[in-house]
Amino acid sequence: MTDAILVLNAGSSSIKFRVFAMKGAAPELVMRGQAEGLHTAPAFSAFDSAGKQIGEQTWEKGTAIGHEGAIACIGDFLRGHHEGYELIAVGHRVVHGGEVFTQPVLATPEVLAKLDELVPLAPLHQPHNLEPVRIIARRRPELPQVLCFDTAFHRAQPEVAQAFALPEKITSRGVRRYGFHGLSYEYIASVLPEFAPSAATGRTVVAHLGNGASMCAMAASKSVASTMGFTAVDGLPMGTRCGSLDPGVILYLIDQMGMDARAIENLIYKESGLLGVSAVSSDMRELLASDDPRARFAVELFAYRIGRDLGSLAAALGGIDALVFTAGIGEHAPAVRERVCKSAAWLGIELDAQANSRGGPCISTASSKVSAWVIPTDEELMIARHTQATIG
Repeated sequence: MTDAILVLNAGSSSIKFRVFAMKGAAPELVMRGQAEGLHTAPAFSAFDSAGKQIGEQTWEKGTAIGHEGAIACIGDFLRGHHEGYELIAVGHRVVHGGEVFTQPVLATPEVLAKLDELVPLAPLHQPHNLEPVRIIARRRPELPQVLCFDTAFHRAQPEVAQAFALPEKITSRGVRRYGFHGLSYEYIASVLPEFAPSAATGRTVVAHLGNGASMCAMAASKSVASTMGFTAVDGLPMGTRCGSLDPGVILYLIDQMGMDARAIENLIYKESGLLGVSAVSSDMRELLASDDPRARFAVELFAYRIGRDLGSLAAALGGIDALVFTAGIGEHAPAVRERVCKSAAWLGIELDAQANSRGGPCISTASSKVSAWVIPTDEELMIARHTQATIG
């Protein structure tokens, strides 16, 4: 029997999973899938490592299976496709580790209790990340579970990069810049030597551009600064999240428009970003294909903000040696990469248009003072690695 690790990434209405075999020094993908629409129209799908569909199930519209039903469905599927494999552990993505959790940890009642205290820092993510942990603990109490934190990679940042200019009575409650997408950045840092050794030891900005988007400045592959701060709504505009916003706007919404906390939460997390600006879609592919002026402006704003924050992160590094694009938009939208690189010509980036159209990996010219790259991220593989290392 070959040892296998299950990796779960749970959201409010979906659970994505991957299974990795421990056949050698590195985990090897065996299958992947997801259960989605958990509270409205549940659907399950699974694929082997080559992308062939090996499982499918749907429920009637209006059915709510929740996370409990999704875990049961995934468990039933894995039991029917476990030949030759033995599940030895489960790894979970947890969005917030606060100031305490700087490394992956085994899930225990004490650890979960501490993570519950961080729910106010990430109310839209943390409870859903933790629910499958508790469900599996009830179903398989003997199975080790490892929690991997999206904030941990950024704990290497200097204190000044994590601070807000607020009174100590506020900051002592944990109000500080945490940064997110850490598992993605950690993965990029781990493979960067294979692509650009000088970037791995030098000053690199990584742009994780997807439905959720952020950027991270890395010196010698360690986080120095990030565009996301206290929450995952900060920084760049995203699919439906507004990104950085003058706090005075929030006061205006309260005083002049009568909006309460929940209405503002819905606005800045679900109704803004690319969707809010374009009134067309939150999907960059649809915006790039649209002739609607609002869609074009949303793309322009997205690229402008990336360029502006790139300058800020380069300043935090004292210069820049490489720029890396990753995640859905970063890996698959050459038009966005082109806009960003051309706006960053002042930094010394010279785009190779043909290489960019091909998707890289190197998309800068040989004479470019700053190299530019497209490197696919793999947060689930990073979680599998951490899980393997943690359980020994």
